[in-house]
Amino acid sequence: MRTMILAATFAALSVSLAWADDVMTSRYGNTTIATDSKGVQTKLYYGADGTLTGKQGDMSFKRTWKIANTELCLTFTTAVPGMSNPFCVTVAAHKVGDTWQGGDRTVTLVKGIQ
Repeated sequence: MRTMILAATFAALSVSLAWADDVMTSRYGNTTIATDSKGVQTKLYYGADGTLTGKQGDMSFKRTWKIANTELCLTFTTAVPGMSNPFCVTVAAHKVGDTWQGGDRTVTLVKGIQ
């Protein structure tokens, strides 16, 4: 569970600040894939309505997200030990096709729902 949350957190670092109206635009209808150092992949799907769904192997999860100032904040229905709720991270610009490092994860934003 914590792995999925951390993957969502690092993937959140890819949000673009380039769009004045909606910094999450590059996410809608696309897949954010976070791969940890052990090769475990988490796929994340951001909805324009503030929902975040994802899957890691056979496990699926749902969260909510919102932008507060220059941070992406994820809210969990059940708090995760050792993490604040909501959990907020600063965002950086990325677009579909980009790959970057987020901590011990490689994060890629790919076109479409994968």
